[in-house]
Amino acid sequence: MRLAVFASGEGTNFQAILDAVGDDLLPAQVTCCISNTQDAGALQRAEQHDVPTEVIPPASFETPTAFGQSLLDALKAHEVTFVALAGYMQKIPPNVVDAYRGSMTNIHPALLPAFGGQGMYGMHVHRAVLNYGVHWTGATVHLVDEEYDHGPIVLQEPVPVYTDDTPDVLADRVREVEHRLYPEALRLFAEDRVRHDGRTIRIEDATASPRSPSDSE
Repeated sequence: MRLAVFASGEGTNFQAILDAVGDDLLPAQVTCCISNTQDAGALQRAEQHDVPTEVIPPASFETPTAFGQSLLDALKAHEVTFVALAGYMQKIPPNVVDAYRGSMTNIHPALLPAFGGQGMYGMHVHRAVLNYGVHWTGATVHLVDEEYDHGPIVLQEPVPVYTDDTPDVLADRVREVEHRLYPEALRLFAEDRVRHDGRTIRIEDATASPRSPSDSE
C-alpha cells in the first residue's frame, strides 16, 4: 500500500499511522502528506520522518474540479494507491472520490451516523455529545463518498461518556481510541481483507485464502 495522508491540524492520527508503520504493524509506505494549509503541524511531523509534503489550498482554484485535479496530480506523482484523511478540514472533490472510491478512508470522533455531517468535527463533536447527554460516544473509520461522514463504516469502537467530562477530557479519551483504531483499519486494507457491497463491509479472516482472479469484482 502506497499511502497518502491528508491532514489540516496537528496530525496526531498521522503520527499514529507513522508509528504503526515504523513498528511494522502497518504494511504500508507513507508516500506523502497533503494539507490545505501550510500551518498544519502534520507537515512538521512529515518532515521529521522524511515524508514528502504538498500544500494545496482550495482557495487557489476556481472550481472544486480544478482543486480536485491538483490533488489527483499530486497523488499520481507520488504513485498513491490509498488515501487516509486524518483531520483534513476540506470536503474531498467528487473527481478525487471517484478516482479513489473504496480506497479512501476518514476517521470521525463519534459513533456514526450519530454526531456526523457538515460542521461536525473536532471539539464541535465532543460538545454536541455532552450537550445531548449520551452515555457512549466513540470513533469510526469509514470509507469516503460524496457526503460528509456518510460512507460505509469499516470499524467502530465505543468510548464511555462520564457526567463530569469536559469536551477536552472526552476528546483525549476518544483520541486514544482513534490512534489505535485507524492504523488497524488501514492494516486491514493493506492486507486486502476488506470487502464491501453497498453499505455492507465484511472483514475477511487473516487465514482466509486469497481470492482467485475469477472472484474479483
